[in-house]
Amino acid sequence: MMIQSKISELPKIGITQGDINGIGYEVILKSLSDSRIFDSFIPVIYGQSKVFSYYKKNFGMEEMSYTLIRNASQALPKRINIINHTDEELKIEPGFSTSIAGKASFAALKMATNDLKSGLIDAMVTAPINKGNIQSENFRFNGQTDYIKTLFPESEYITLLVSDKLRIGLVTNHISLKDVPGAISKELIIKKLKLINKTLVNDFNIVAPRIAVLGLNPHAGENGVMGNEEKDIISPAIEVAKSNGALVFGPFPADSFFGSGAWVKYDGVLSMYHDQGLTPFRTLAADGGVSFTAGLPVVRTSTIHGTGYDIANKNIADPDSFRHAIFLAIDILNNRRGE
Repeated sequence: MMIQSKISELPKIGITQGDINGIGYEVILKSLSDSRIFDSFIPVIYGQSKVFSYYKKNFGMEEMSYTLIRNASQALPKRINIINHTDEELKIEPGFSTSIAGKASFAALKMATNDLKSGLIDAMVTAPINKGNIQSENFRFNGQTDYIKTLFPESEYITLLVSDKLRIGLVTNHISLKDVPGAISKELIIKKLKLINKTLVNDFNIVAPRIAVLGLNPHAGENGVMGNEEKDIISPAIEVAKSNGALVFGPFPADSFFGSGAWVKYDGVLSMYHDQGLTPFRTLAADGGVSFTAGLPVVRTSTIHGTGYDIANKNIADPDSFRHAIFLAIDILNNRRGE
């Protein structure tokens, strides 16, 4: 469903191309194919116009025009605006991971993030990258979020997975499962609870949000029988959050919490590690869902799917997650501005 932006001046939403050999350009093209979407924002694609043209021809979208600009300040309303990160010819190999694609995805991300920090764009929506081929001397991160965070070193963040009424935050993100128990601490959980509570209030306009916290171990430790993290770390952190005025509950066993449908009673959920949050989210998020980097002074959203090499260039990728990422960014901008 299309929404009309409340912002008096249409926001400029920067869109990064992601991996040029994946489904990034397909979901971007499909999301921008309905001209009514331009009533809500001004799209600025950080990528390569020749790659854009390649994919729009392959998908039978030749009628989609664009304006090539040098700077985001030149972006025109009612148009697709593209900023080239390079004028070089890029070799496109749909479905394959290549160093060229990795270099191009980082160049677009770097340019867009710099413009976001400088205020040349109002928010940024990132298409999926390959976390392997993007690695270089200039990019030694586990993902785009970790890189973006370096430009805002004074800010803490939490990855928040968003879909309709379901919002799941992660205490730990892209780390090995064996490292999770050592990574969580009372202080870290308190910090993440503060972040998720603040974003639910400021970015989602939820008054007095109810937050559920998941345990780390099976059956939430079963009173120490299956682990002590719940009683030694998680429960004490919950009590501190409560003493600070937050409505926090748990820790809950993750399987029964989602299996029984208990999650619908809460405005947000805090999970201990990546798959504990992502697995139920992907199952329950019928619209594909969105990843929001909450806590930063800027707005950045992303799809929760990957590059989709197996379906690249086949015109079957679902754009719902990317489209929702765009409109979530606009909604958050509106909420932060009190509109």
